[in-house]
Amino acid sequence: MPAVDPDFDHLVYATADLAATVRRFAELTGITPAEGGRHVGRGTRNFLAGLGGRRYLEIIGPDPDQPTRTRAPRPFGIDDLSTTALVTWAVRATDLEERVSKARTAGYDPGSIGLLSRRTPAGDLLQWRLTTPASGDRQGIVPFLIDWGTTTHPADANLPAVDLTSLIATHPDPAAAESRLAALGVTLPVRPGAEESLTATLQTPHGWVTLT
Repeated sequence: MPAVDPDFDHLVYATADLAATVRRFAELTGITPAEGGRHVGRGTRNFLAGLGGRRYLEIIGPDPDQPTRTRAPRPFGIDDLSTTALVTWAVRATDLEERVSKARTAGYDPGSIGLLSRRTPAGDLLQWRLTTPASGDRQGIVPFLIDWGTTTHPADANLPAVDLTSLIATHPDPAAAESRLAALGVTLPVRPGAEESLTATLQTPHGWVTLT
């Protein structure tokens, strides 16, 4: 199977019904994701599963305890989802400004760099910086960049885990997608397809599981 990019950080699995998706993931894989925390003011919360090494899966959806939020819409197109979907992925970049500058020079603008945070169920504060395109939409096969700085990486929290064995993409114009990926210095196999999508293959206690 195709190798996963060495700077791969995490997958974003978005859903309109977080509790149901966590239950379904546990049924499929045999492992129950751990609660990550709430994104206060953004109307979301997440659950996490390790993917081997310093990599993880983020299952993210609406937080029922945040009926109102200060920012809208929710990230990753969650408000418009009709089905659970692997919407995008993140690549680690400790040299965030340099990577953004190089990408822009190569013809792709990853967007501005912003700061986000959340608290774990134990009350620990996690902070990270990440890129957000000018459109504000971080969906798609081209990843966003993330820098965890000095904060504890989520995958270091002894998460219940499965193994990520491959990550591939489809796109109506593979050459155009590959150009943007190359500008970021990212490796991802892209195959021709009618729609832009990601497919991850996991090795789990219940056998092979595919997420799309």
